Amino acid sequence: MSDPVEVLTHRVLAGAAHGFLGRRGGVSQGVHAGLNVGWGSEDDPGAAAENRARAVAAVLPQAQLVCAYQVHSADVVTVTAPWDEADRPRADALVTDRPGLLLGILTADCAPVLFHDARAGVVGAAHAGWKGAFHGVTDATITAMEAVGARRENIAAVIGPCIAQASYEVDDAFERRFIMADPANAAHFRAGRAGHSWFDLEGYVAARLQAAGVSTVAMLGEDTYAQAERFFSFRRATHRAEPDYGREISLIGLR
Repeated sequence: MSDPVEVLTHRVLAGAAHGFLGRRGGVSQGVHAGLNVGWGSEDDPGAAAENRARAVAAVLPQAQLVCAYQVHSADVVTVTAPWDEADRPRADALVTDRPGLLLGILTADCAPVLFHDARAGVVGAAHAGWKGAFHGVTDATITAMEAVGARRENIAAVIGPCIAQASYEVDDAFERRFIMADPANAAHFRAGRAGHSWFDLEGYVAARLQAAGVSTVAMLGEDTYAQAERFFSFRRATHRAEPDYGREISLIGLR
């Protein structure tokens, strides 16, 4: 019998059903071992479907899971009803004010961000890789939440497991892109070997949320790269020359 699904939560999102899930508690095998939910992986589709069902049951049983086709964009979709997987829109964030829908974001080093305005009854979920974060996916999520009644000063946001600065080496061109956009972004880089530095994705996303006026911003501080037994990691799989990698899921919905 497999281990139970591990669900990480945060108290500032306690008013919503939510969870940041890793790889524990699933049925996939091999390099995808555990709770791999990625249709884009080379895993057995039946195993991925079972893992998705287990994820939903662990966070909001009987809810309808809604996921987008993620493309590292700043595009957001407001969800009013579930869609077929084959028809899922290309976007990297979802918002809703409808109970019974469970918004899902898939990651494997990128930062999942879950949002909740408890007063308005609005939730959101964003996939914030460096590209989406840089182009404003979290800002766009906040704007979309406000369009259905939320207020940014009432929103709580939590950044889930993602690659940590100690594991995220980038080159000088990557760093220059951020500093040219805003010199204050230098604070999210630490010098490394010649021509390289270490990027704090989690800290950068938190700073974007705070600058946007989100009232409460929290970080779980879990490094996906460094915890192979708990999380999938694209970069770790690449460094190990593994043939493929799994994806974890982060979920939020209104009861």
